[in-house]
Amino acid sequence: MPGPSLPPPVGALRDAVRDALDGGTVVVPLPRTTAAPVPAGTALVVRTSGSTGTPREVALTAAALRASATATHERLGGPGRWVLTLPPTHVAGLQVVVRSALAGTPLTAADPDARFTPDGLADLLEPALDAAGGDPVYVSLVPTQVHRLLAAAHEGASRGLAALARCAAVLLGGAASPPALLERAADAGVHVVTTYGMSETAGGCVYDGAPLRGVRVRVVPADLSEPQRGIARPGSDNSRPPELSEAQRGMARRGSDDSGEVGVIELGGPTLAAGYLGDDAATAAAFRTDADGSRWFRTSDLGRLRADGTLQVLGRADDVVVTGGVNVAPAPVEALVGELLGGEACVVGVPDPEWGQALVAVVADPASGGARLSPVDGDDVARVRAAATTRLGAPSAPRRVYRTAALPLRGPGKVDRGGVVALVREHEAHA
Repeated sequence: MPGPSLPPPVGALRDAVRDALDGGTVVVPLPRTTAAPVPAGTALVVRTSGSTGTPREVALTAAALRASATATHERLGGPGRWVLTLPPTHVAGLQVVVRSALAGTPLTAADPDARFTPDGLADLLEPALDAAGGDPVYVSLVPTQVHRLLAAAHEGASRGLAALARCAAVLLGGAASPPALLERAADAGVHVVTTYGMSETAGGCVYDGAPLRGVRVRVVPADLSEPQRGIARPGSDNSRPPELSEAQRGMARRGSDDSGEVGVIELGGPTLAAGYLGDDAATAAAFRTDADGSRWFRTSDLGRLRADGTLQVLGRADDVVVTGGVNVAPAPVEALVGELLGGEACVVGVPDPEWGQALVAVVADPASGGARLSPVDGDDVARVRAAATTRLGAPSAPRRVYRTAALPLRGPGKVDRGGVVALVREHEAHA
């Protein structure tokens, strides 16, 4: 049975990407925001998500994209058919197109304007799986999409989840994947591979905590000038990673090895971008070169290297909430809230006269009704607070917990934390 044809814009994009990787015209899927020249060797110009401020244009070379796609297929066990569900304007969606173009394998794509639904995913996956003839089928998703697939299956609409379980691998990235979500997906037979990376690293470059071939990872401790475990010293820089409290240093997920020092993650290797277009200062600040010539990208994320050498990402440094003078990282609290209450959780700091910022959790629950926010039952709040106090320390216990039909998003799969804060403040102002 033949697979579905590509929507015309995606088909043209795949052809253009193939040409750009061979030295042809640079592909720019979104209108340029600067008139800055593009460095030689560039194949794609992509925008960052803007989660750290104003979106920047990133120049990705053909060499970086080839290295990323080759290493991805090597890690997954070989090239296969790809199914595109993410916007082909962001790096995660573009990488699906790149992998398919380089491998010469069929690409099945959703209409870029179509809204994601579990049945819609099944409509894409089922024909691709049936036409694969034993070849592996791969798809990239974000955690929000998996949450929706699991919720639909729980309500009896299981086509999407059943099709997903037939895929050889499901790359999951773009945002943190709570342990409870990964466990539920595994229980449903879905082969999830968590990915970590960003536009500046040609997308995901660390899979299930282990870097792809050629990729290097180091963690720069917040209170030391040397990288962890004696790895090469970072390039000179007057800025310092944020100071971390003892509570934050002990914030590892339950059951994980937390022996490594918490610090700022830096990534190196052949997948790094050439830099930001039209912003030499930002390029110099983010991309550093060691004395030995090795090049690194300094992320905005906190992490630690476990004893087995794998990377544990602990969340963005600038997402840390200061409550009562103590730093609290949202990621482990979100994982706990999601585990106890189900659904995708976001934990934010809301201005508070007593605590400076009060820790507030908001959980996505499609069945929560029409209200933008609704308070969680007092017994459930007490259960969450008790568990957070026991596992993470008292400052990590949310003071209030709400449900909402869906968390506001910024970019593909990224929760808009500012939007969540605005929802909470608006609700509490009128409560």
